[in-house]
Amino acid sequence: MKKSDLIKIVSTKAHLTKRAAKEAIETLFGEIQRALQKGEKVIISGFGTFRTTLVKDKLVKFPGTDEKKMVKSHREARFSPGRELKKIVK
Repeated sequence: MKKSDLIKIVSTKAHLTKRAAKEAIETLFGEIQRALQKGEKVIISGFGTFRTTLVKDKLVKFPGTDEKKMVKSHREARFSPGRELKKIVK
């Protein structure tokens, strides 16, 4: 499913124009991004949790060339599905 598909579904089910549905979805994603940027957790009950984790410095080796390079520590976004989502997907 692409973002455009999601916009169509939301506009139909929520009786919104496509422009309003697009704005709502972009606002939701934007707020999740801002919270993660601040290092906050985003918990959506019944769906899951978005959070950031710190990845430490590590040495990686590129296959084929055997070139080694140090990757600096950085934060990554992670998603943990909630119980209900796990049940539905299973």
